[in-house]
Amino acid sequence: MDSKPSDSKIIDGKAFADGLRQRIAVAAASLRATHGLVPGLAVVLVGDDPASQVYVRNKGKATVAAGLVSVEHRLAATASQGDLLALIGTLNCDPAIHGILVQLPLPAQIDPTRVIEAIDPAKDVDGLHVVNIGRLWAGIPALAPCTPLGCVLLLKDRLGDLTGASAVVIGRSNLVGKPLAAMLLAEGCTVSVGHSKTRDLPALSRGADILVAAVGRPGLVRGGWIKPGATVIDVGINRVPVEGGGTRLVGDVAFDEALPVVDGITPVPGGVGPMTIACLLRNTVTAACRSHGIEMPSF
Repeated sequence: MDSKPSDSKIIDGKAFADGLRQRIAVAAASLRATHGLVPGLAVVLVGDDPASQVYVRNKGKATVAAGLVSVEHRLAATASQGDLLALIGTLNCDPAIHGILVQLPLPAQIDPTRVIEAIDPAKDVDGLHVVNIGRLWAGIPALAPCTPLGCVLLLKDRLGDLTGASAVVIGRSNLVGKPLAAMLLAEGCTVSVGHSKTRDLPALSRGADILVAAVGRPGLVRGGWIKPGATVIDVGINRVPVEGGGTRLVGDVAFDEALPVVDGITPVPGGVGPMTIACLLRNTVTAACRSHGIEMPSF
């Protein structure tokens, strides 16, 4: 068991994200002053899903606060796939827009895969286009999905060089698990991906220096699954009922069991979650620089 004080084991994603957003604001100000370039992010919301409205509003505020241009497009829940694809086509051709994000989920009449494929890969700041995913696996510079990018940034900040570390990613989604595996391979880790068909998931997990849980099952990873001294990244955000009514947010890791064992762990909330919007802004600045052949700022 690790004797390190509990407070020092917490990987504070909120603090790191705040610092990253400040660095992005400095980079954006420099781009404006030196090149006359203002990175622009367009967010498209279809329908009136309450959670999506909150996410879009928060993204807009964060974009403006970092000195970027925020453009918001809202379509009715009854909008056709053709309507959305036409809007994306217009944004693809707009030189003032460097990043395009279509808020998911979409209404049933719209195919999200078709929508993602329609976005110019150079403006795909969500990192979900097959071109960006392919570039990621090929080890070619790509716009990476925001949540996995946030995980890697937190790990590198905590551990430094990740070369040679044994990493286990639990979860094989296109949004987190698969791209994160590719990114950890690129960092020199030896990577295994566990999932619902893995025969002995606890045994696989116990071999990990870096353990990432990204499955959406509250408390799946128990303390006994974790190698003493490992670093744990908990991507899960699950709302569970509490005694007396109401709910609270928990991760995929049984936090109280894990804390005595680990060297470092992200809490839920306050761990990976705050990194997602910060990495979206980072991707937008990256896309803007690449579109103009400008050297990337140091984040």
